[in-house]
Amino acid sequence: MSPFRSHMDRALAEARAAERRGEVPVGAVVVAPGGRIVAAAGNRTRELADPTAHAEILALRAACAAARSERLPGHDLYVTLEPCPMCASAIGQARIARLYYGAADPKSGGVAHGARVFDHPQSHHVPEVYDGIAATEAEALLKAFFAPRR
Repeated sequence: MSPFRSHMDRALAEARAAERRGEVPVGAVVVAPGGRIVAAAGNRTRELADPTAHAEILALRAACAAARSERLPGHDLYVTLEPCPMCASAIGQARIARLYYGAADPKSGGVAHGARVFDHPQSHHVPEVYDGIAATEAEALLKAFFAPRR
């Protein structure tokens, strides 16, 4: 078994790129077994006029297209913010093995807060969940983005 290596640095880079596009700074990275990044994305909801164009959804779509499969067993997902219920459901549907996220989202989260998607008996797949990975930097990006808008 290989030693753990966080890919949150790449997810944070995707979040910063989303911010430069005027999007909420959230980034996501899908990592294949063995540690190779197979997809990365940042939020594009405004750019694409698509409420489902969250970083996680876009990264999962790209990874599934690359794998030519709707499922990604053994894959990890790194995301800078706790996934919302929509994204948490998609993570389960994709059969992601491990979810690593940075900042908690008490207002709109769907993993540790709110809907707690993986706690429901209807959740057919529950990934291992690790929170707080680079949380301070992820929170700082979000606070800086929203401060002038409030």
